[in-house]
Amino acid sequence: MIKLALPQLAPAWLNRDAALALVIDTIKDAAAQNADLIVFSESFVPGYPFWLDGTGGANFNNAKQKEIFAHYSDQAITIEDGHLDEVCAALKAAKMAAYLGIVERPRDRSGHSLYCSFVYINQAGAIKSVHRKLQPTYEERLVWAPGDGHGLVTHRMGDFTLGGLNCWENWMPLSRAALYAQGEDVHVACWPGNMRNTEDLTRMLAKEGRSYSVSISAIMRPEDVRDETPFADEIRRSLGDMPANGGSCVAAPDGTWVLEPLIGEIGTRYCELDPELVRRERQNFDPSGHYSRPDVTRLIVNAKRQSLAEFEGGD
Repeated sequence: MIKLALPQLAPAWLNRDAALALVIDTIKDAAAQNADLIVFSESFVPGYPFWLDGTGGANFNNAKQKEIFAHYSDQAITIEDGHLDEVCAALKAAKMAAYLGIVERPRDRSGHSLYCSFVYINQAGAIKSVHRKLQPTYEERLVWAPGDGHGLVTHRMGDFTLGGLNCWENWMPLSRAALYAQGEDVHVACWPGNMRNTEDLTRMLAKEGRSYSVSISAIMRPEDVRDETPFADEIRRSLGDMPANGGSCVAAPDGTWVLEPLIGEIGTRYCELDPELVRRERQNFDPSGHYSRPDVTRLIVNAKRQSLAEFEGGD
């Protein structure tokens, strides 16, 4: 059995240090409840780019958009600089694993472009994978670069095999198949936050994969825009009442609810995942086992981390 912590939170928006402190405090609270695994929403640190829609995000070469982007980039996570070290230490102390949604500014892609990444950290506090979102959705492409297949991996935890995808990647059949092929039986889908994304798809993914399906979302309100954010007042006015209303939920391998979608509320809920329920549902359908036909259809995954140059020779 795995005890899952599902924190639906409002972000410390566009403030990396405050967001990381919130993550660590939430881990400590979950440790007091003896959680084994905790999951956080898409781009939780430092936050989702909610400003784009209402502030002319697509205006080309626009000074306002450049200023907001520069602030966003400054608050992003560079793993090589140790930004996640304290989170890893907190998880190690708690003997807890985590999926954490971040906006990543990696040094292997210039140190300036941003990626929507889903990071898996194990119970020993080690970062085991960083999955960069394959295809940012719609206006997200104005700030996030497309990722690669390097992070399309699963992780063994007890009697379970865990995998995770960002937001609308969960609609991509081949991305899901890449995880099914590696034995995934707990699927973690991270979202910026809205029930319209989670209510139907979470149960469908559970039935398709005969897996536990976990959707984790955030809450976002105008008051969550911090004063130090460039053009804060304009962004607040553009957001509406609640651009992200949550919808975090968990479905069992038969598609029934373990935790129904939580709407408009902040809080951490807990549930236990039982591997026997996976085994029961795999009796009649196993998407990468007895019900697959690799002699007829197979998926080829390029798992190489993409970079601009490969260097041969040298010291």
